[in-house]
Amino acid sequence: MHIAEGYLPPVQAAAWFVVSAPFVVHGSRALVQQVRRDPEAKLLLGAAGAFTFALSALKIPSVTGSSSHPTGTGLGAVLFRPPVMSVLGSIVLLFQALLLAHGGLSTLGANVFSMAIVGPWVAYGAYLLARRLGGGLDVAVFLAATLGGLATYCVTSVQLALAFPDPASGFLGAVAKFGGIFAVTQIPLAIGEGLLSVLVVRLLTRVSGDELRRLGVLRKTEEVPA
Repeated sequence: MHIAEGYLPPVQAAAWFVVSAPFVVHGSRALVQQVRRDPEAKLLLGAAGAFTFALSALKIPSVTGSSSHPTGTGLGAVLFRPPVMSVLGSIVLLFQALLLAHGGLSTLGANVFSMAIVGPWVAYGAYLLARRLGGGLDVAVFLAATLGGLATYCVTSVQLALAFPDPASGFLGAVAKFGGIFAVTQIPLAIGEGLLSVLVVRLLTRVSGDELRRLGVLRKTEEVPA
């Protein structure tokens, strides 16, 4: 998510850094453990980061001071779990703030919390629930990517509402206003991201099926989708 530089009050911007920091520290440890445990996963880790960077760079103006776009973090959360994605997502957001002027440094903590923390955890929760209820890999990945993207924008709506409550209806009115405007662009984008993520996972099962089995994404008894 890209809330623009300087758009949040300084106190709130600092508070989001404090809230996000423990997740990123934990994620850094998880990333190191992942690489040590499975060095062959480095290429797939890079691909997950590149996927997030590419999709979240598709910036579409939405609410004043913000933007709407796919997030790309749901796929990485399915492959490597949410703690790892908190680091990859933070790196992506930092590079985009420095190189593309998407988001900003002062709002990095807020953007990390919505896109690199909440989005991946919701995505992974949806993925696990779908799998445990007997859903196939395609269905689980679609729900993960779609709901993870939508969750990111729900959190961003709350962040913007805290900074700019509606003069008449207050915080809740502002949440409804920001969320309603985001929904116009984000709902179709989230569905599109879900479909694209399914296609990517299908490709990965063909070229890296053994790696997906080691990661626990592809079950040993599951066949590669046709």
